[in-house]
Amino acid sequence: MASTLEAKNLSRLFGANYAVKDVSFNLERGEVLGFLGPNGAGKSTTMRMLTGNLAPTEGAVDICGFDMLADPKKAKSMIGYLPEMRPLYKELTVDEYLTIAARFHNVPAKKINHSVDIAKDRCGLMHMSKRLIENLSNGYQQRVGIAQAIIHEPEIVILDEPTVGLDPIQIREIRKLIKEIGKNHSVILSTHILPEVEMVCDRVQIINQGSLVFHGSINELKQQRIGNKLQVGLKKAPALKDLKSINFISDVEKIEGDFFRFHFKTNVDSEKLASLCVEKKWGLYHIAPDVTSLEDIFAQLTMLGDKS
Repeated sequence: MASTLEAKNLSRLFGANYAVKDVSFNLERGEVLGFLGPNGAGKSTTMRMLTGNLAPTEGAVDICGFDMLADPKKAKSMIGYLPEMRPLYKELTVDEYLTIAARFHNVPAKKINHSVDIAKDRCGLMHMSKRLIENLSNGYQQRVGIAQAIIHEPEIVILDEPTVGLDPIQIREIRKLIKEIGKNHSVILSTHILPEVEMVCDRVQIINQGSLVFHGSINELKQQRIGNKLQVGLKKAPALKDLKSINFISDVEKIEGDFFRFHFKTNVDSEKLASLCVEKKWGLYHIAPDVTSLEDIFAQLTMLGDKS
């Protein structure tokens, strides 16, 4: 796959403080990249630098071979952007607004009506053409915002917190729309909702205090959830120190009741542990992978970033 975007050692200072520090990554054609982080981590600052709305203190942004600082007009023409605060003129109808958006994006006059129709069709807005934007639900207003971001058929679509403020049904619809857009465009989805990234994205990167603390595929993220732990139920468990002394176990935690969390020194070997429990007559009645919640992974990674 060909790269459509490269961020190279991006940093941004505000006064003496780094909002973003030495962030590098690339975006491939036809993939959805999740950009995750807690509030204030540097996501929106990074988005603004990627879209040319904020100059980096250090580093560079390359869009389809065009440098954002050296050739901003060409680079920006390749991007569709929906910021967290939707840039909607609510006194206009959907058709009127998208027509203006097409003109802003330099869509040729003879192609504007066709481009508006395609954007409406892809975003499920055909039946809302003559409605005033201010009379639309939050979810449909977000669809209009996404439609303006794709109306000029950009190579890259950048969406900053696109599901904030929506109800569960609207969130599901917007996530489905993002996946559809990802089939024809490169997409960066900025969010602080980890399950959203897992459902929609191909790759994910997590930023904390301005620095990347994780970058990898969704499968790599899921693998972190499984890790090297087992949850075990023992009716006749010995003292915790005896469980911790098992030579292939690195640690044991008491969870609640008769349940324990066993951490393995290398790979998980449930058969070996089960055999030992049966041999010692510890009353084994439950053994299963201990899956770390997405929220716990996020907390671990951001805490790791705090220590660096």
